[in-house]
Amino acid sequence: MFKKFSPSTDIAGQTPVKSSVQRTIRANILSQWKIEPETLEAIWPKKEGLVHVKCREHLSIYTVHNEPIVFQHFDGPLYPTLRLLHKYPYILPKVVVDRGAIRFLLAGAAMMAPGFTSKGGWLPPPEEAVPVDAAVAIHAEGKEHAMGIGITKMGTEDIKKVTKGVAVDTTTYLGDDLWALPSL
Repeated sequence: MFKKFSPSTDIAGQTPVKSSVQRTIRANILSQWKIEPETLEAIWPKKEGLVHVKCREHLSIYTVHNEPIVFQHFDGPLYPTLRLLHKYPYILPKVVVDRGAIRFLLAGAAMMAPGFTSKGGWLPPPEEAVPVDAAVAIHAEGKEHAMGIGITKMGTEDIKKVTKGVAVDTTTYLGDDLWALPSL
């Protein structure tokens, strides 16, 4: 999504978000992520205005004090930025890829099932299974912080059974053009 993102050419405009829309976004974040209202208040205080940055290809970035905190494609789910995920690592379910997949992840490639099922990879246990089309934090074997955020293309239990094909589609990753922009 942010492989070739340039603010000078890809941003169409910035507009403040109405308070009714902000309440809807706040409610969506609370329902989609594993986050407490107090934590969301620390990230984005209710009194602070949210700015909607409209970008190419129906991409929306929401900022507080010019710092990107959330992005969305079309009317799909809201994703935290990688910088926000580093501050609050528990807001998305965690999956771990083995060392062999790190260079592909840093290039923005989709993560394949063998990277999660081989030695060094990790998927949540059955009681914490992640469904299809859910946002996940992609960690690398032996690393503390997330290296990417992606959307599951198979449920975690299916990944364990099938062990072939695309498991997680990468939306943003360490070193992409969104990561390079600490503020907009």
